[in-house]
Amino acid sequence: MDVQLILANYDTFKAHQLKNRFLKHKDISSLIEHLPAVFEVTELGNSFEDRSINGIKWGTGQTKILLWSQMHGDEATGTMALFDLLNFLQVDNELTQMLSKHCQLHIIPLLNPDGAERLTRRSAQQIDINRDFLQCLTPEAVILKTYQAKVKPEFGFTLHDQITLWSVTNSIKPATLSFLSPAIDYELTIDPIREKAMLVIAEMFEAVAPIIPGHIGLFDDEYEPRAFGDNFQKLGTSTILIEAGGFQGDPEKQQIREFYFLAMIKGIVSIATKSYLHQNTANYFAIPKNNKQIFHILIHGLTLNGANASVGINYDEYPSNNGLETFKVYSIQDIGDLSFCDAYETYSSINYNLKGTIIFNKNAHFELFEGNEMILSFQNGKLC
Repeated sequence: MDVQLILANYDTFKAHQLKNRFLKHKDISSLIEHLPAVFEVTELGNSFEDRSINGIKWGTGQTKILLWSQMHGDEATGTMALFDLLNFLQVDNELTQMLSKHCQLHIIPLLNPDGAERLTRRSAQQIDINRDFLQCLTPEAVILKTYQAKVKPEFGFTLHDQITLWSVTNSIKPATLSFLSPAIDYELTIDPIREKAMLVIAEMFEAVAPIIPGHIGLFDDEYEPRAFGDNFQKLGTSTILIEAGGFQGDPEKQQIREFYFLAMIKGIVSIATKSYLHQNTANYFAIPKNNKQIFHILIHGLTLNGANASVGINYDEYPSNNGLETFKVYSIQDIGDLSFCDAYETYSSINYNLKGTIIFNKNAHFELFEGNEMILSFQNGKLC
């Protein structure tokens, strides 16, 4: 698989109708309606608020792969990448022919359409669907659990977004992508099913890491008994978690969706060709771990209470009432020696003057000057 060639031609199969994180059920429903007959579309059920949830089948191969996205309604990167994948699969070439011959893809895009409508993580019932495997209190959880039991996939891809404040150990760059083979118990046992997922992830990392060096991390593998990934792994589906984080200058994750797609298609190709069998789990564990050593804004060189200190500022993002935009509230998250940290925006000078006060764990409310030039201005958490 030629990663550079795919990137060079990405615009030819990108689902241009999906332009940002604020996609809704109606947006993807229109795309599904126009899929050609080679895709078998089945309505699997409805969300709590009666929005349809569909399964899309493609390929005639023996190896079944289940991919599902946006079980958290505000995590849309996987959904965008899946529709790019659906377009990619319509191109008749040696790669897609090989995938169709060896694989059978089962795709559930947008498992949580009610959450997407509000741009919230949880469902309309205010339940985290990814913590609902055991009791299935939500209709969305029932749909996913039932579909997995029907298909009995050998592999699964659970597609998510993570907060943009995860960084990568050593590089201190944003964790643009993070991977994980979910645990099957508190002891973090590696059985053959989990090991297969690790080997596929090692393949994905080797393919994408040269494109975004220092921007890929390994997520924490703490066992979560209620999560779908952990339980599907226990049920015999080798499960691969992909998380989209942050990337400089890409707030709507349009560049990230390309990296996300590359990781996903490499994983599928690895499964189809069984090239993962030549991997070693050591390569999985060699992926740098995620940490939190970045801020949204980092200011060096301030004199605060007699100390020359740095200030780390982060924002929390909140959806608007119509779910079509967000607003940000900035707060002071650390003060002191932050020389080991990085940020999306860094300001540093020995000539800064501060108007206002900086208080730990409070909304940012100050103006920063260098000489007579205003550098930053915050009013009660709002960046002006």
